[in-house]
Amino acid sequence: MDTPAHKAAGNDKQKLKVVAWLNSVIERLKGWTQSHCQKLFVEKELIELCYRARETFWKNNVKLEVKAPIKICGDIHGQYSDLLALLELNGWPPETKYLFLGDYVDRGPFSIEVMSLLFAYQILYPDKVSLLRGNHESRPVNMQYGFFLECRKRYSVTLYDAFQMAFYCMPLCAVISDKIICMHGGISEDLVDLKQLDKVERPCDIPDIGVIADLTWADPDHSIQMYNESFRGAGRVFGVEAVKKFLKMHNLELIVRAHQVVDDGYEFFADRQCVTIFSAPSYCGTMNNAAAVMTIDEEMVCSFTVMRPDLQKKEKENKSPGPVPT
Repeated sequence: MDTPAHKAAGNDKQKLKVVAWLNSVIERLKGWTQSHCQKLFVEKELIELCYRARETFWKNNVKLEVKAPIKICGDIHGQYSDLLALLELNGWPPETKYLFLGDYVDRGPFSIEVMSLLFAYQILYPDKVSLLRGNHESRPVNMQYGFFLECRKRYSVTLYDAFQMAFYCMPLCAVISDKIICMHGGISEDLVDLKQLDKVERPCDIPDIGVIADLTWADPDHSIQMYNESFRGAGRVFGVEAVKKFLKMHNLELIVRAHQVVDDGYEFFADRQCVTIFSAPSYCGTMNNAAAVMTIDEEMVCSFTVMRPDLQKKEKENKSPGPVPT
């Protein structure tokens, strides 16, 4: 019969084995090349990674509480080589602490690698890497915009389903040092008390209306003051006055969100009380946008690191009039 000491020793041995495996996943992904990407993993490893990520999400609330200093990243959208460049420029976990705002998959060709690296870091260093859910971490969306086909072509529908179960449990927003609220989409007229988020039942997909939809789909709109319907068909749009009232209601100072392409990688709204972060440079290979990472230091001072694409055809450079939906 096993004694408590033997059981403890066995548990420690298993934990060390898992840690060693996670580190090997990260090292393989750091050495990633496009020509050898399909040789890095067998499918059962990636499925195991999804299951362990889901367990980690279950341990956390829908609303995360994190502390500065921290770096915040917006959409990645399957642009894996750009994610590696971003981490190389801004620092690797666990030495650098990160909050990612969602939309890891679709559009770009290597969503599996993006998701696998971030899952591995989040499982291994849960106090250093936090992942929020974007509107593309939803079956109806990523079935349509590339992730389903990537999983089916490279592995199987089984892996795709494993990723969805992890997505269904992801947190929806984070509050940094009681002052800054972060989400993928935007604020919600229906969110009058942040304790409402404690009642969100997981696993769940993202509906078209309500708090969850707004947190993952909503956009700022200069043409309105409060809230209105969105052309996206999900979530709502919010204006300057809505931002001011939301911050005052919840005793917060700043909203940080992603969800839209912006030329310089970041863009302010509502007298700098809301900022959009986008972290996929040259989005989809068709845009000239830069990528940005927002840094919040110990004193809650915000700054930005901007990664600009190499614009080979400057004569064709077109400045967009504002944020582009993703």
